[in-house]
Amino acid sequence: MLDRDGFRPNVGIILLNQKNQVFWGKRIRTHSWQFPQGGIDRGETPEQAMYRELHEEVGLHPNHVRLVARTRDWLRYEVPDRYIRRDARGHYKGQKQIWYLLQLVGHDWDLNLRATNHPEFDAWRWNDYWVPLDVVVEFKRGVYEMALTELARFLPRNEQRNRYLRSGMRARDGEHAGSAMFRTGSLLVNPGMELPPGASFDPDPQSSRPMALQELPGSSALDTESSSVPPPAK
Repeated sequence: MLDRDGFRPNVGIILLNQKNQVFWGKRIRTHSWQFPQGGIDRGETPEQAMYRELHEEVGLHPNHVRLVARTRDWLRYEVPDRYIRRDARGHYKGQKQIWYLLQLVGHDWDLNLRATNHPEFDAWRWNDYWVPLDVVVEFKRGVYEMALTELARFLPRNEQRNRYLRSGMRARDGEHAGSAMFRTGSLLVNPGMELPPGASFDPDPQSSRPMALQELPGSSALDTESSSVPPPAK
């Protein structure tokens, strides 16, 4: 479904945890990271599409999140020809998106990258709100920056963090000496704790290596726009 200018209606999701960190997903079988996003089906409202994509891509239901804000208007990006299927070239130009800011009110273990038989991500982590956009496919970076900038003023206040800042205290990784802790994303967990389905895991928090990523068995690139380069999401 394209508009008259050749843009496909789409939704994007910025998912926050209680620390105002954002969910960052690694596109399956690529080195590209991004926010959840997907097309709006015929007859759907943007909000309906957002909740559908939220479940399909990260396994969450409406009761797991709180809707904080959305962008006022459509944000657009054009897709280079090399990313577009040959049969769509000439009339498909790119995506126009409504972006939603959500806050997780459930738990990390509610996240499930395998909620459907067609997963979009094979790893995830929490990042600071201003994520490094150099790992996003280049033609999406402008829209990401616009969405993050427009929605930043709606970030929930983190009273606990503010109290630490006011008192001069700094939270440290692994506060308790002698407690065996491991890092998954920006979380510290006990070794026996079961990780959320599809979560990434770094067994050595002191290592400077990129965190080890759990890859789905038998997974394959799903985007139909291109199979030779890191594709955009839907």
